[in-house]
Amino acid sequence: MSAQNENYIQFLGAAGTVTGSKYLLSIDGYHLLIDCGLFQGLKELRARNWSTFPFPAQRIDVIILTHGHLDHTGYLPRLVKQGLDCPIYCTAPTADLTEIILKDSAKIQEEDAEHANKGGYSKHTPAMPLYGLKEVDKTLPLLSPQPAEEFIQLNDNIRFRFRKNAHIPGASFIEMDIKGKRIVFSGDIGRPDDPMLVHREKPDKADILFVESTYGDRLHPTTPTEEVLKRIIDNTVSKHGPLIVSSFAVDRTQDFMYVIWKLKEEGKIPDLPVYLDSPMGQDVSRLFLKYPEWLNLDPGVFKEVFKDTRQVTSIQETFHLAKDKSPKIIIAGSGMMNGGRVLHYLEKHLGNPAATVVLPGFQAAGTRGRQLSDGSSEIKLHGHYFKVKATVEHIRTMSSHADQSELISWMSGIKNKPENVFIVHGEPQASDALRVKIQDEFGWHCRLPVLYEKVILDF
Repeated sequence: MSAQNENYIQFLGAAGTVTGSKYLLSIDGYHLLIDCGLFQGLKELRARNWSTFPFPAQRIDVIILTHGHLDHTGYLPRLVKQGLDCPIYCTAPTADLTEIILKDSAKIQEEDAEHANKGGYSKHTPAMPLYGLKEVDKTLPLLSPQPAEEFIQLNDNIRFRFRKNAHIPGASFIEMDIKGKRIVFSGDIGRPDDPMLVHREKPDKADILFVESTYGDRLHPTTPTEEVLKRIIDNTVSKHGPLIVSSFAVDRTQDFMYVIWKLKEEGKIPDLPVYLDSPMGQDVSRLFLKYPEWLNLDPGVFKEVFKDTRQVTSIQETFHLAKDKSPKIIIAGSGMMNGGRVLHYLEKHLGNPAATVVLPGFQAAGTRGRQLSDGSSEIKLHGHYFKVKATVEHIRTMSSHADQSELISWMSGIKNKPENVFIVHGEPQASDALRVKIQDEFGWHCRLPVLYEKVILDF
């Protein structure tokens, strides 16, 4: 076999780290990219977003997306800028989410560059966005929504299908058949008892398995989220201050809205005003109603939840709310505090002892959310440092990622012994812990790939 037509997988992201998911699969000269995510978190990771892609973009034949999160889709406009022009397959909710998320990402980048140039706090002159709305507009026509559960034939030797995995609406793992072998890309695996999403499915065969390991080294707390949130809200009310929820716009925001609504309906917390200050979160909430087949929750209930939550529609209203110190609940993006409306609230309330800041789910290394979770005494926002006097609460019961036992359960349906198991999308400690657990449970040999590693596959 010539070098040009060798069969291999190359790990272009989410190897040794939890962000930037990108896996280049080459079969007889046909090139597939599974996910196309942005690196987030640590500065050296973010710097990789600016590098030229290590494979000619115009030679990619197809891209397949597991779901719409930025660390799985956010590099698409950058790749289009480098010459990408191929179908991008995904589920219908993922297509809609990708449009929402890419437009939001581009807008934030353009605004951040503008703020940096005005404030003079960028090391680059002028500061430039990684990409803007113009590049996003060129990307969206390439999206090709496909139904879940149905095989799509790519060529004579390759077919694939999406299967639901309860991470966010539209999120799937990918089953791909190549020359009689089954390859499974897990994507981000959801929880078996998600209150809002339809139950996840499991693979029953995998000759080559790629499995995420975000929480490969731990188990989620078993305390019900309602109890945790009630305690936090009660404590905040007793201090007569605001509760600021820094939330991921997709799924976590809607979970918070639902749990708060439920607690109010049951009379367990005061009838505090609840604000959703996230244009993307509002768009995503409407999208939930568009795809009821992905929901476990009655759409009628979700309409009531949405009705009970006040929508912040302008940045002027954000500024006004941020100055107000009275008791209220504000849900604002972004989830790891990399940008978005939540920063305006943090500027006004990090130094306010009566305020409470809630962190949801996983906080990647190098993010402001991780700094607060780790107990930092001050945080840098818009070029200035702010002391942390507010109460910081990290809710760990609402994760949309499976924990170690739930990952093992997801793999337990695989009846054959895989030839290769690649543990990806995790920080080194989490990935290695999952490797040991898989070895103990199933006797499978696992591999922890490193960034840019290329592994020859036997087809």
